[in-house]
Amino acid sequence: MVGSEAGLCRITWPQASPEAVADLLTLKEANVDASAFGDLPERLRRYFRGERVRFPDKLDLRDATPFQYTVWGATRSIPYGETRSYIWVAREIGRPKAARAVGQALAGNPFPIVVPCHRVIRSDGSPGGYAAGVEMKRRLLDMETQQAKG
Repeated sequence: MVGSEAGLCRITWPQASPEAVADLLTLKEANVDASAFGDLPERLRRYFRGERVRFPDKLDLRDATPFQYTVWGATRSIPYGETRSYIWVAREIGRPKAARAVGQALAGNPFPIVVPCHRVIRSDGSPGGYAAGVEMKRRLLDMETQQAKG
């Protein structure tokens, strides 16, 4: 996790060290001290243990385009254990013909799990892409679906 005074800037998948995380970033005022994020590290651990967890965290969106901001906001509204299509997101933001652009905005999502882009799938029910790989996307969706049923 990396943040600034404005909020969470980025979450990366596990790296070898905090320095490796910092090397991934172009932010000059980044904080990699997990204590700066309150209970977010613990909520992420609980999430990966299969618990339902909310992520209302403040995001530093200084590098986001207005389109990305809108797409990520709509994506945050998708309930745990449910999926929506890229077309659904496009319609939700008032851009019904922008499904491909939605996919591109989600591909650039720097807040995996907090902005649950893994819950956005293709209209035919196939997973579509995911920065951490399609297998990880399937695992996250399966975990959430099982928890939502139980």
